[in-house]
Amino acid sequence: MKWQWRLGRFFGIDVYVHATFLILIGWVALNYWLESRKFDAVLIGIGFILALFLCVVLHEYGHALTARKYGIKTRDITLYPIGGVARLERMPDKPIEELWVALMGPAVNVVIAVILFTYLTLTIGAPDLLKMMDITSGGFLERLMRVNITLVLFNLIPAFPMDGGRVLRAALAMRMDYVHATQTAAAIGQGLAFLFGFVGLFTNPFLLFIAFFVWIGAAQEANLVQVRNSVGGIPVSRAMQTKFESLSSRDTMANVVELILAGAQQDFPVVENGQLVGLLTRDAFIQGLSKEGSSAPVIQFVRRDLPEVDSHDMVETALMQLEQSHSKTLPVKHHGQLVGLITSENITEFLMIRSALRSAGTSPA
Repeated sequence: MKWQWRLGRFFGIDVYVHATFLILIGWVALNYWLESRKFDAVLIGIGFILALFLCVVLHEYGHALTARKYGIKTRDITLYPIGGVARLERMPDKPIEELWVALMGPAVNVVIAVILFTYLTLTIGAPDLLKMMDITSGGFLERLMRVNITLVLFNLIPAFPMDGGRVLRAALAMRMDYVHATQTAAAIGQGLAFLFGFVGLFTNPFLLFIAFFVWIGAAQEANLVQVRNSVGGIPVSRAMQTKFESLSSRDTMANVVELILAGAQQDFPVVENGQLVGLLTRDAFIQGLSKEGSSAPVIQFVRRDLPEVDSHDMVETALMQLEQSHSKTLPVKHHGQLVGLITSENITEFLMIRSALRSAGTSPA
């Protein structure tokens, strides 16, 4: 993955850290140095951030391991400066399952906070409950306890993309259809975003950032569910490209240059003896061309690990596979033969055409 480093694999899930995380470490180190001019204070500050993000990783494992219980795999967990992201292969089908998956992340932070509170009470006395939201004062473990409480409260805000938005959607979906539940939860989230933004104008500018974050997250979740609902029951064969150029393993990059300049196609399936070998993506082509030149054979740069899509599969399945594979294009096969290509742009265009035909009173294809 670009700009990401693998920290390890735990419980069958890869954990990555994004390169921008180093910016956060540097910023924390600089602030502690400017404040104290002591290296031990800098090390304590960095240690606190690392401990905090260990709690974030455990939070994400709460989601991931609960999802695994319902047969849902987690592709990976990635740490960013603003938090962690566990990429589930899909969301649970049943509202009660989504509810538990969403709740188990904050539940981990509750357990961590309780453990730290108990330890501090038994060793140095009970922490001051009136300062629970103050994460800048107190000892290392006391501040870590307060941060975990803050994570719980923040994540349970009933707005996407926080866990509270998914909890709200799951609760609503027990009483209404999933799409309507998502739209209602998104509307509530955007209402909270407006409130945060309004208050932030007069109090804390950080609330403006949260408002923007929540507003965009709510809109994206609503749009995603709407698209998935729109493509329900539509086979890939109705939305795929059927006119496309393919390559042979004997072709060179010069052949690809001619095809790209002559048309609009960017990703090319590579076929040998009637069988699909893989896909030459635009990014791989550009990278290969810059390193090896136009005489290099295309077979050196073919991606072979793409999932198979059948023309009789549903478009919703193809969308999921496009997302999981991080590919803009997937080859479509039927009875083992290449019959088309599918992209997210194809799907979007198909939906636009179908919507226009319905508006005109014409039956969609």
